[in-house]
Amino acid sequence: MALEDFLDAIEPSRRSLSVVNRSAPKPVLRMLETTFEDQSVHVDEQAVADHGDDVVVLSEETDDGREILATSPLEALMNTILLVNSDLYKTGQTDLDTFELPAVLTELDDVPFTLRGYPESDKEKLLLVAISRYIERHAWRSGAGRLRSSFQRLSRIKDERGTRAVYKKIASTDVQTHVYGVTDWTPPFDFGVRSHGGYTADYRDSWFVVYTPADDSLPGRPDKPPVALLALETEPKRWEGYWTFDSSLVADIDDYIARNM
Repeated sequence: MALEDFLDAIEPSRRSLSVVNRSAPKPVLRMLETTFEDQSVHVDEQAVADHGDDVVVLSEETDDGREILATSPLEALMNTILLVNSDLYKTGQTDLDTFELPAVLTELDDVPFTLRGYPESDKEKLLLVAISRYIERHAWRSGAGRLRSSFQRLSRIKDERGTRAVYKKIASTDVQTHVYGVTDWTPPFDFGVRSHGGYTADYRDSWFVVYTPADDSLPGRPDKPPVALLALETEPKRWEGYWTFDSSLVADIDDYIARNM
């Protein structure tokens, strides 16, 4: 078994993002459409009476009709993925204390994505960057449990100021913080993380952020669920993956990493 086998662990769903009563400029809608272009998530625009302006609604088509899963202000999406680039996360201009991910993005769990990196797209991969930061903040706020994160190259932790600050902050808590990648840099002992280096495809091509809460935090703590992002670079600058709150799937991914990396 390999990490790529986990890509088939979920089934495509029928979800839509609807911009309701848009007053924001048309290019903002186009950016949202571009971000989810060629994905299984449909983007449209609706005018709804007696509804607020500039609201994004995430819904899913079920056998019983369309179910609303979450709503978020359009401005929240603009500030996290539409009007920013990945430098915002790399340089540390967004941090764990203030970062919030719109619910309509969080609730896109168990949706398979195929995303392109720059220069093919300057927005698609940003979605995974934002989800990664969400999981990192989730682990930090929990203050316990275990976080496993891959970087392809361990030197990214050193070279990206924002990433370095985030992982130093997480490692200062009781979260067991494991980092994975090709060994082109070794974190110093006082950094507080446990580094795992290798040169197989799992190290070179994977992008995962997997949080498992401490055993004693699970009962009655729905605010601390296990969560995992898993993506693989199947071609240069092209990623396939998803994120999930499915506790069984998160446990299987975590177990694979522990045993094989």
